[in-house]
Amino acid sequence: MVLDRSKWKRGLALFLITIMMVCGNGGVIASGEENEEKISTGEDVLIQAPAGILMEAGTGTMLYEKGDEEKRSPASITKIMTLLLIFDSMSEGNLKLTDTVTTSAYAKSMGGSQVFLEEGETQDVETMIKCIVIASGNDASVAMAEHIAGSEQEFVKRMNQRAEQLGMKNTHFEDCCGLTDSDNHYTTAKDVAIMSRELITRYPQILDYSSIWMENILHVTRQGSKEFTLTNTNKLLRSYEGCKGLKTGSTSKAKYCVSAVAEKNGITLIAVIMGAPDYKVRFKDGAALLNYGFSKCSLYIDEQPPKLSDIKVKKGEKDQVSLVYENTFTWLGTEGKSIGEVKRKLIVPEQVKAPVRKGEKAGEMEYYDGDRKLGSVQILYNETVPASSWMYCLKKLGKRLAFHMGQQLTSEQTG
Repeated sequence: MVLDRSKWKRGLALFLITIMMVCGNGGVIASGEENEEKISTGEDVLIQAPAGILMEAGTGTMLYEKGDEEKRSPASITKIMTLLLIFDSMSEGNLKLTDTVTTSAYAKSMGGSQVFLEEGETQDVETMIKCIVIASGNDASVAMAEHIAGSEQEFVKRMNQRAEQLGMKNTHFEDCCGLTDSDNHYTTAKDVAIMSRELITRYPQILDYSSIWMENILHVTRQGSKEFTLTNTNKLLRSYEGCKGLKTGSTSKAKYCVSAVAEKNGITLIAVIMGAPDYKVRFKDGAALLNYGFSKCSLYIDEQPPKLSDIKVKKGEKDQVSLVYENTFTWLGTEGKSIGEVKRKLIVPEQVKAPVRKGEKAGEMEYYDGDRKLGSVQILYNETVPASSWMYCLKKLGKRLAFHMGQQLTSEQTG
């Protein structure tokens, strides 16, 4: 039987079209999955810089990440760690804001951004902090490092130790100001956010300095006295409502970086940008992350939890034990929805058996938004109550007998 060639061609074409339609349908599904993936990670287009991260400072929640674990040169945002060690030293009682710091020849020799300190010039610690955080003074950073640790090298060792304590796994410092081009001086956007959070939460007074736009300092040297104006390198202070800091940085190697801190409606956000191509993109990206975060976040803090009643203690040296909240309950919503009425549920026993120890868990307070549990905070015993001993019971019995005998004697005398 001879097949009609035209019919055979039409049949083959129909077969191929059918195959293409089936494969094409599969292609649409794959394309749809790819688009969905782009949507889920499509926030990457939010910033132009190759690396950035957004963190809520109170809880440490990461709200946005892009290239956040890529090792990069940090430039002057290195000084965030320098400032952290300065405030650590004050907290430990080894340094005061009024202490006098003398500028060495080495500190004076620093290039890059500087406040033009002269060899032998003295400034107090508070002025040096302003020079570092406002004007990004490399000379002031080195002078403070030498004052605290004896040398910049020793200070840098402490910087790396502090980074390790904070869990900054992808960070290594070579200097205290970020001027170096060494490949061994690096950090990540995530690690910058971590040290920024530590600085602003442990020492919130830093924001009083980082939010200063302009301020004059006085140089007093052998040549006489002259004023010098510190101008903040963080332009977001003027262009973004709620911005209070924190630090900028730029070198040819690092390009343009910023760790920006802003506060609105009780929420504090940290936006880190690294490797931006120019200063305009750096600040535009920073503002974009902050806008994104504030549009997504809602915060609930139980600032006035109900007073906790004492609970009964069985077979203890006290009949009751007091309770205390372990901490303040805080909940961060990141869905862009405002939270409804929050309800509490107290879970503690009516009575406990001695012994109970101070600091041990007694129960918890649970928090709900409707049927959804938001979280809980532990309730702890606020004191230790030992189990009653035979000696304690005898003493207690003796006191009761003495009390009753006293009452009986008084009754007989008045009768």
